[in-house]
Amino acid sequence: MLKVLSPGIFTTIQDLGRQGYTHLGITPSGAMDEYAHRWSQKLLADVDGNALEILLGGLTLQATALTTIAVCGADLDFCINGISKPIWQTYNIKEDDILSFKERKSGMRAYLAVKGGFSVQKYENSFSTTLKEHKGKQVKTGDTLPYHAIQSSEVKRVSDKYIPNYPTHMTLRIVLGYQHKNFSTSEKKKFFSSKYTLTPKMNRMGYTLQGEDIIPNHDSSSSDGIISEGISFGAVQIPPDGQPIILLKERQTIGGYPKMGSVLPSDCFKLSQLPIGATVKFEHISLEDAQEEMKAFYGFFD
Repeated sequence: MLKVLSPGIFTTIQDLGRQGYTHLGITPSGAMDEYAHRWSQKLLADVDGNALEILLGGLTLQATALTTIAVCGADLDFCINGISKPIWQTYNIKEDDILSFKERKSGMRAYLAVKGGFSVQKYENSFSTTLKEHKGKQVKTGDTLPYHAIQSSEVKRVSDKYIPNYPTHMTLRIVLGYQHKNFSTSEKKKFFSSKYTLTPKMNRMGYTLQGEDIIPNHDSSSSDGIISEGISFGAVQIPPDGQPIILLKERQTIGGYPKMGSVLPSDCFKLSQLPIGATVKFEHISLEDAQEEMKAFYGFFD
């Protein structure tokens, strides 16, 4: 097992999400950055496994038996026995090794997976953690994270061309939804020409942006203007204050604010690595192009 000596700022167990329960009001949850999470699984040749999602660092663990680990995602100064190590690769770990993530250097979330996955309880067919629904596990000091003591025979590393840089500005591609008609042409033009800043109001539920106010048509901004409906991953809703909110893995399952559309999932994964104060812009992408983009993304890992 891995003994938790220090839990870090916010460390949880995540997989690819709790699918098929939104009609019961249960959020999908899952890894915020699926790109990094999926690489951690691919390096270990695991399918649908789980991993620790480590926000900003501060996590320290001690191994009680050998295993192979993979670390991907943000650079949080990953160390083995106090020595900094490169990430986006596997390591063979032995008994009493100390694993630590000291502090953020770039990105926001790192993923640590073990060969065969952590042997923890599933809830509704998923290991993913969502605290508001009391499902899964937030790591705390003194916890033990069991695993099967097996090792891979070789060390694997992600090729440099697949290792992302985490910038402080990015363009988010968005598929317009039918509710874009609730915004005038001038408001949509303002939306797509403005730069928005990520505020401290950012968590696994969603990111609140700050920038130009976007005002919907009068009939859709009133309290009874829109019937609540299901919320998709990446939905960009416009609350009464006009500041866009991008809804992410632990989003509410229904909502009634007008929505401009939905950000491409692969762009949401990158967004999850941007820090407070980073900036984003929006760019329209057609539904057909978005479908091809996501088919290529998932096809690469499958």
